Amino acid sequence: MTSVSKKKEGSVPSTSAQRTVKVWDPIVRAFHWTVVAACVLNLFILEEGKYWHRVTGYVVAAAIIIRVVWGFVGTKHSRFSDFLPTPSKVVGQILDIVDRNEKRYVGHNPLASVMMLCLMALLAATALTGWMTTLDAFWGEKWLKELHGTIANSIMVLAFIHAGAAVVESWRHRENLVWSMVTGRKRA
Repeated sequence: MTSVSKKKEGSVPSTSAQRTVKVWDPIVRAFHWTVVAACVLNLFILEEGKYWHRVTGYVVAAAIIIRVVWGFVGTKHSRFSDFLPTPSKVVGQILDIVDRNEKRYVGHNPLASVMMLCLMALLAATALTGWMTTLDAFWGEKWLKELHGTIANSIMVLAFIHAGAAVVESWRHRENLVWSMVTGRKRA
C-alpha cells in the first residue's frame, strides 16, 4: 500500500514502504537454508565419506522428509498444490519471458517450481546413494560412489543456475528474492 502526502507546494511527494505479504513460512526457509549450508559443507568443505559428511547428508534427508510432509499440510505457498508445474504453465512462462511479458508470481513461478522439485529429487537421490555406500551389500562399489558424486555435482550445477536465476528475477521484478527467503516476505 502506498500513501502520498504533500508537505508544501512543489515538494516531491513521499511514499511509505511498499506493502509486503508473508510468503515463505519458517519451515520453508529453514529447509532452504539447511540445504544451502549442507551443500556448501559437503561439496566444498567436509571430507567425502567421513563422519561429518555423512551426518550432514542425514540432516538433509530429514529436512527433505519434513519438507515433503509440509508440502501437503503446510501454509498456502509451501504446498505442492500451489506450485505444481504443468507443461502448459512452464511453456507459458517461457513464452512470456521471450515476449518480455512475464507475470510476477508471489509464490514459486513454474520454472522455479521445476527447479525446486528437481533439486529436491536430486538431494533425495544423493542422500539415498550416500547411505547405500555404508551398507555391506554395496561396500566399496565404485559405480555407486560415482553415481553419488555425479548426482552431487548435478546439484551444484543446478544450485548455481537457481542462484543466478534468483538474482536475474530480482533485478527484472525489482524485488530482492534472496532477502525474501530470509524474511519470508515479498512485495504484495
